Amino acid sequence: MSALSNNLIQWHKDKGRKDLPWQISTNPYKVWISEVMLQQTQVKTVIPYFERFMKRYPTIESLANSSEDEVLSYWSGLGYYSRGRNLLKSAKILKQNFNSKMPNSSEDLQALPGIGRSTAGAILSLGFKAKAPILDGNAKRVLVRYFRINDPIDLTSTSKLLWKIAEDNLPEKECNIYTQAIMDVGALICTRTSPKCSECPLSKNCISFNENKQNLIPVKAPKKEKPVRKVYWLVLKNKEGEVLLENRNAKGVWQGLWSFPEFNEEEQRAKYAEQLPLSNPKSIENMRLKHTFTHYKLDIDLQSIEIKEKLANFDNNKLWFNNDEIVNVGIPSPVLKVLKKIKSDDKNCFLQKV
Repeated sequence: MSALSNNLIQWHKDKGRKDLPWQISTNPYKVWISEVMLQQTQVKTVIPYFERFMKRYPTIESLANSSEDEVLSYWSGLGYYSRGRNLLKSAKILKQNFNSKMPNSSEDLQALPGIGRSTAGAILSLGFKAKAPILDGNAKRVLVRYFRINDPIDLTSTSKLLWKIAEDNLPEKECNIYTQAIMDVGALICTRTSPKCSECPLSKNCISFNENKQNLIPVKAPKKEKPVRKVYWLVLKNKEGEVLLENRNAKGVWQGLWSFPEFNEEEQRAKYAEQLPLSNPKSIENMRLKHTFTHYKLDIDLQSIEIKEKLANFDNNKLWFNNDEIVNVGIPSPVLKVLKKIKSDDKNCFLQKV
């Protein structure tokens, strides 16, 4: 056993996290759901989502029998919605091909939508207590600093090197403890900024710490400025207090989610609004939202309009939603912000579920 793995295991037995919801009466299914939710999302944010999700979907079969709308309703506000869609797709495959059980091979796991090498390793290690490497963001940061790897962490060559290091340092026993320990040290101690090196069980042998370079590593390749996409949303309300939403059935980051009618040009929105039986046209003051995706930024201009009657001749992808109905579908976080604003004085707010 390497000094790295030994020190991590001993530290975790004394100070590691052991009471997270997915660690209690754990199983491979719980590990899978938690690992997917934790991708690019902090633990404190994930916990309430995980608890609600597991209450509704305690088994793979219960998830496989659900619908995309319902699954995404439990994902609303968590972001990166393809993760939720992939969970449903994978659950259906597991029900059909694996008798609603998680496979215990990396090859079978990685064949499922949304499961990569590191997630497969976490499921095997934490769920099955098997010997398998992981390389999530926390583990990468720990290894890069410990071995003082100066190359940008997001290069393919660096990734290959880190996978070899991760495999070489796997212990023969207690791999599940080692895996959780390197995640915990990365999340709690070896943080992106201001790492707590005085509390770290690895500081004695950490090359970056001993050379006082821990704040300079990891290095990332220079990023290009993200392009900005401007869109115009129309918030339509009727006298019953219902809001009109359209389903994003086209491929994209919000595929399958419900949002406000969207237009690429302000003139298009105005022309659309002119055809409606207006009651109280009103622009929302200072209602401009900015939302950042992985590859671009969204600049959102909103206009709110109340109409006289509940029109029914909309496209098939547009529906009216009241408070009770809207919690049963997936809603992107910027839409949730708008709904919260326009319903801020309503005790039966649209945000009961999130």
